[in-house]
Amino acid sequence: MAERIQKVLANLGLGSRREIEKWVKQGRLMIGNKTAQLGDKLHGNESVYLDGRLVGSQRSKHRKSQCLIYHKPIGEVCTRKDPDERSTIFDHLQEPRYGRWINVGRLDINSSGLIILTTDGELAHRLMHPSYEISRIYAVRVLGRLSRNQIEKLIEGVKIEGFIGQFNSIKPRGGSGANYWYEVTLTEGKNREVRRLFEAVGITVSRLLRIAYGSIEMGELRRGKWRLLTREESAVLYKSVKLCNPT
Repeated sequence: MAERIQKVLANLGLGSRREIEKWVKQGRLMIGNKTAQLGDKLHGNESVYLDGRLVGSQRSKHRKSQCLIYHKPIGEVCTRKDPDERSTIFDHLQEPRYGRWINVGRLDINSSGLIILTTDGELAHRLMHPSYEISRIYAVRVLGRLSRNQIEKLIEGVKIEGFIGQFNSIKPRGGSGANYWYEVTLTEGKNREVRRLFEAVGITVSRLLRIAYGSIEMGELRRGKWRLLTREESAVLYKSVKLCNPT
């Protein structure tokens, strides 16, 4: 089935759909010997060139995707190029065999924990899309303890700047002094949603750590380190969003 050029190239990990649309407008993409136009579709047997370099062809469809996990430390940002020249998660990763790493969701600069990265744009898109209800699990340290009423509100749903946010589960994990830990689960990834949910019921988050995303757990992976997912782990990820595993 023919698909728009920006979707095909994004799925190969060459860039975001928005970036690829910009390349088309700039006349940098060629399909065979013809300059690509917005709206052009690929059937899969075309040769596609970016600035004269072959980037997409029938052979590209059979490239094996790669997936890895990274333990993001506090202080790093989840962007490819930072205008303030802060350290980014991409500074510490090996180059993939093909394409480029696409991060599945983000963590803000003051949060740490698990980031999944893949070279498969469609996998990344589905893992982030709320319709697939992929769980995200966080360890959250707060000042004080949640009351029963606050827990009920956070489970039932709290209005935050025009949308209703909620946790699927909240589990107490102990603590000492004024600090207390909770493990929370949700299936959306809106900007700073975990922090904003706690703030909505008057609770301040002092530390936020993502410990799992879907079937993938961070485990004993140390801060600033990464590892490639096993074939079995990748297969479970693909199955969770109804995709065939190309590996």
